[in-house]
Amino acid sequence: MVAIKLFASALLAGAAAAQNTTLRFMPFGDSITEIICWRAMLWEKFQTTEFAGVNWVGSGKNENNCGNTRYDRDNEGHSGFLAINIANNRQLVGWLQTNPADVITMHLGTNDIVQQNKPVDQIITAFTTLVNVMRTSNPRMKIIVAKIIPMGFGSYNTAIQNLNNAIPAWAQGLNKTESPIWVVDQYTGFNGASDLRDGVHPNQSGDTKMANIWYPAVLNAFQVAKADKAATAGKVEVPFTA
Repeated sequence: MVAIKLFASALLAGAAAAQNTTLRFMPFGDSITEIICWRAMLWEKFQTTEFAGVNWVGSGKNENNCGNTRYDRDNEGHSGFLAINIANNRQLVGWLQTNPADVITMHLGTNDIVQQNKPVDQIITAFTTLVNVMRTSNPRMKIIVAKIIPMGFGSYNTAIQNLNNAIPAWAQGLNKTESPIWVVDQYTGFNGASDLRDGVHPNQSGDTKMANIWYPAVLNAFQVAKADKAATAGKVEVPFTA
């Protein structure tokens, strides 16, 4: 009897692909991820690509009466939630245990600023905790973090810009080859007067702008995650006895 280890045969690759190559995508955030329509618009953009079958995941299905019955409504948006509280209460741990992901978007920090005037350093610390949770769930998680949209009332946009300005250096400091963090700018070009329906949440023009900003970053993340899964599948070892 001779034991031989076979690596990355076509049969193995096919079996692994069947079991483990469906990508899972979690839109994660607060009400600007939950009760909006940019998710529906973003899903539609992927229907003419190889990623039409990506499984969108999350514990919720809420939206803003988008009139689209086709799209995958699953998401992890939680209205009124603070990044700091999600981090301190370890809520993302359970959400990712229930709905594991390969790619995640995060638009958070609005409620920290608007509800409780939390300082930027505390919000950034919470972001670090959340990234660590993501990577504990999946060490090869592909992460996209947004510079958050402006508000249409009050004097909150100075604090929002301060948070946004801190995000790129923070992301660069935590970036990993196997688990990259990409930053998208949802603030620039977004009009707090004309792109919001209530001073907080995007209207149709705001949703369109957000979907257009998310799309190239999420597309890239899907491509990287797909290649990552294929490479990982190719390294599986199977003992063969002859």
